[in-house]
Amino acid sequence: MTLKQLFLSALVAAASLPMQSFAGGADEESQVLQESFVVEDVRVRGLQRVALGAALTYIPIRVGDEVDASTIRNSIRSLHSSANFENIVVKRDGGTLIFEVTERPTITGIDFEGNKDIETAQLEDSLKDSGIVVGEQLDRTVISGIETALKDFFHGVGKYNAKVNVNVIELPRNRVRLKLVFQEGESAEIQQINVVGNASFSDEELTLDFELKDKLPWWNFIGERRYQKQQLSGDLEKLESFYRNRGYLNMQIESIQVSMTPDRKGVYITINVNEGEIYNIRNVNVIGDLKGREELINKIVNIEPGTRYNAAEMTFLEETIAMTYGRFGYAYPEVRAIPDIEEDSNEVDITFSINPGKRIYVNRINFVGNTTTADEVLRREMRQLEGAPLNEDQIEQSKVRLERLGFFETVETETKPADGYDDRVDVDISVKEQPSGSFNFTIGYGDYSGFQLGAGISQENFLGTGNRAAININTNRFSRSAAVSYTDRYFTKDGVNLSGQMYMSEFEAGNLDNFIRYNKKQYGVGGSLSFPVNEVTSLNLGMTYRNEEINDVEGYDQVTRFYRPYVNQQDPNSGVAFDIFELSTGISRVTLNRGVYPTAGTQNSLQLEASTPNSDINYFRVNYQFRQYVPITDNHDWVFMTRFKFGYGNGYGQDENNNDYLFPFYENFRIGGQDNLRGFEANTVGPRAVYRYPTVVPGPGGYFGVPTEFPAGAGSDMLSVSQYSVGGNAMFVAGVELIVPTPFISEENRNTIRTSVYVDVGNVWDTEFNYDEYSRLQLTPQSYALDDYSDPSRYRVSAGISVQWLSPMGPLTVSLGRPLKTEEGDRTQTFSFNIGTTF
Repeated sequence: MTLKQLFLSALVAAASLPMQSFAGGADEESQVLQESFVVEDVRVRGLQRVALGAALTYIPIRVGDEVDASTIRNSIRSLHSSANFENIVVKRDGGTLIFEVTERPTITGIDFEGNKDIETAQLEDSLKDSGIVVGEQLDRTVISGIETALKDFFHGVGKYNAKVNVNVIELPRNRVRLKLVFQEGESAEIQQINVVGNASFSDEELTLDFELKDKLPWWNFIGERRYQKQQLSGDLEKLESFYRNRGYLNMQIESIQVSMTPDRKGVYITINVNEGEIYNIRNVNVIGDLKGREELINKIVNIEPGTRYNAAEMTFLEETIAMTYGRFGYAYPEVRAIPDIEEDSNEVDITFSINPGKRIYVNRINFVGNTTTADEVLRREMRQLEGAPLNEDQIEQSKVRLERLGFFETVETETKPADGYDDRVDVDISVKEQPSGSFNFTIGYGDYSGFQLGAGISQENFLGTGNRAAININTNRFSRSAAVSYTDRYFTKDGVNLSGQMYMSEFEAGNLDNFIRYNKKQYGVGGSLSFPVNEVTSLNLGMTYRNEEINDVEGYDQVTRFYRPYVNQQDPNSGVAFDIFELSTGISRVTLNRGVYPTAGTQNSLQLEASTPNSDINYFRVNYQFRQYVPITDNHDWVFMTRFKFGYGNGYGQDENNNDYLFPFYENFRIGGQDNLRGFEANTVGPRAVYRYPTVVPGPGGYFGVPTEFPAGAGSDMLSVSQYSVGGNAMFVAGVELIVPTPFISEENRNTIRTSVYVDVGNVWDTEFNYDEYSRLQLTPQSYALDDYSDPSRYRVSAGISVQWLSPMGPLTVSLGRPLKTEEGDRTQTFSFNIGTTF
C-alpha cells in the first residue's frame, strides 16, 4: 500500500469519528427554571452570519408552547445539528426563552509547514473530506481527531517521533486561520526480521518476497528499510501463502512482536510460526449444478491422489472454472474449493462447490471517451455482441483488438447489471484517445541537408473513420518527393483491407553524406488487399507499377556489373530507364496487446516482392520481421523485448543478350541510424565501393613521337576502396531491449512515454561479391582496406538507451548509443534524434 493510500485511510477514519454534540448539560439547565412554563417569546442572541429565520427553523418551540427541561435539551440538540454554532446557552427572562449562541468561526486560510511525506494537495483534499475548507465554518471538534489520525499515519510508516499540531489563529470578525505544523522526524529502520519456529525453511527463504527488508543488496541504492505497519500485514499474508502453497495447510502465525530501540529509530520484528504438518490430496469431488459441463470440469480438476496440497493451485482452479462458465454466458458463477482435513493421515479431500447462477446476456455495449473515433470503428472490432450470451473471452478479445488499433492510450471494460433485468448486463468500454498520427512542417538550413522545406501529415485514424491517410511533400539538397496514400481497413464487412498509393521522387545521392553518386527519378502507383485468416493472421496481395530513371552513376565496380548491359555505350551519361511491374504477397501474424508501445505478444511478418517477367529488369526481394514482448512484472512496467529482421534480394532469369539479371544497386539494403542499428550513422554499415584502375605498359614508338601504351592485364589493375557504403543484397538486424519505467513520469503518461536499454546487432553483405577476384590486386595509397563483403559474420554491435515519446506532433525518439564492435571505415554516432516518423 502506498503512502498516499495509508494517509487517506487515516484521514477517512478520523473524519468518520462521531462528532461531539452538545446535549444540554447541567450548566445550561441551571440557567433555566426546572419547572415547566408557557413560552411568551423566543429570542436568539449572538447571530452574526446566520439569519434569524434560519436559526429559528432548528428550534422546535413556538410562542404558547409549554416547555420543560427535556424540551430545552432537545432544542439545544436541534440547534447544534445545524452545524453553525459551537456553543449554546439557554436562559429564561419571565416568559421569554433566550438562546445565546456563539457561531463557529469562518476559515480564511489553511497553511502547512514541515510536511514531506504528505503532499500539500493530498492534505487539502483530505481536509475537504473532513469539512475543513477555506470559506466554510470551523468545527473545532474534529481538530483533535485529525491530529490523532495524522500521528497514527506517521506511526504506521515508521516515524514514531513525528508530531502534528493544528494551530487555530484567531482573527477579527469571528474568523480563524489554520496552520498545520509537522515535525515528521526520521523513519525507524528495520534492524532485523526473525522468524521463530521454522524448521523446514530458512529465514531467507521465508522473507525473500517480503516488502519489508532488514538487508539490502549493495546495488539497490534507492531501496529503504523503513518500517510500515501496513506492509507488515501484507508480508504476513505472503508468509501464510508460502506455507500453504507447499502443503502446510494448518500453518499458523502464533504471534508478532515489534520492538523498538530506546531512541525509537530502530525496529526489530519477530514472527512466531507453527508450521504444522504437510498434507497431501486424497480425493477430489465436484458438487453443484454443472449445467451439463461435467466432463469439462472433471478435466480441469483432474488432480492425482497423493499430490501435495497447494493453496495457490486451488485458487487457480477456482478462477479457471469461473472463467470457463463465463465463456458460456454465466457471468457470476460461485466456485469454492472446500478442504476436508483428515488429521490422522495428514490427507485432505477437496470438494469443488459450483453454482453457475443464471445465464447472462449482453443488453447494451456502451463506448465512453471516443470523442474523435466513430462508434462504428469500435463496434466492428467487438467480438462480444449485444443480445448474445456474455462471454468473458470475447470481451477480452475485443479489448485487445481495440488496443491494437493504435488509436487509444488505454482501453478499460466494465460489466454491470442492466437496469430492470436480472439476467442481462451492460458492457461499458472506456477509451482514452491518443495522437494516432504525425504532422510535420520543416523549414531551415543545415550542413547535412542544405535548405530544407517539407510538410506532411500521417493520420492512422482519419476523421475518426479508423482509416489511414497520409500526404507528404519534402525537398532538400539531395531529394524531392511527394506521396499520397490511403488505407480502408474495412473495405468489406469481413475485414478485407484495401490500400492505395501514388508517389514520385527525385534523389541525388551525390549530395548526401555516406552515399556514392547517382541520380534517380521515379514515379509509381500501387494497391494491395489484405485478407484476414483469423483473429491474428492475415494474407496480403499487392501490385505496383513504377517507372525508374537512373543516370550520372559513379563507376565503382559493383554498380558497373549491373549498369553496363543497359547503358548506351555511345552516350554513357544518358542514363537508363526501367518500367517495372511488381507483385507482392505476404503473411502476417500479430498477437501484440497494443498497436503503439505494446508490452506483450509477438509480431511475425513474411513478405515476398518480385518484378514480373515482362518488366525491364527481373528481381525479387524477401523480408522477414519478428518482434516479441515478454512482460517481467504484472503491471507491465518492466518488459523484455527481442526483435529480428532479415532481408535478401537478387535477380532472376536472363535478358535477351543472355546476361544474368542482377539485383539493382539502388535497391540494396542499408542499415545504421535510429531505425535499426543505433550508434552508427545512417547508411554507413556494409560493403564499400570498390574502384578498379587498369595499369598500362609502354609500347613501341607511336606516330608523330607520341608513345603508345597498352593495358598490362587484369591481374595488374590497381584497387581503391572507398569509405562509403554501397549496401548489399542481404542483411539482418537483431536486438534485445529492456523496457523500464520512465523516471519522473506520472501514471497517466505511462503509456505515451517509453524508456529502454538496448543492444543492437546487424550487418549488410553482398552475396555476389567475389573477394578472390580482388584480393590479389594492389591497393592505392589512399585506399581503405579490402574486406570480404560477402561474409555475413562481419556484424556490428552497439548498446545504449532510448526514450520514445508519443508527442502531439508525432513520435519523438532520442537515443544515446555506443558501438561495441566496429569495422574499419564505420562512422559512429553517439546521439540521434528523430520526430514525426510515420508509425
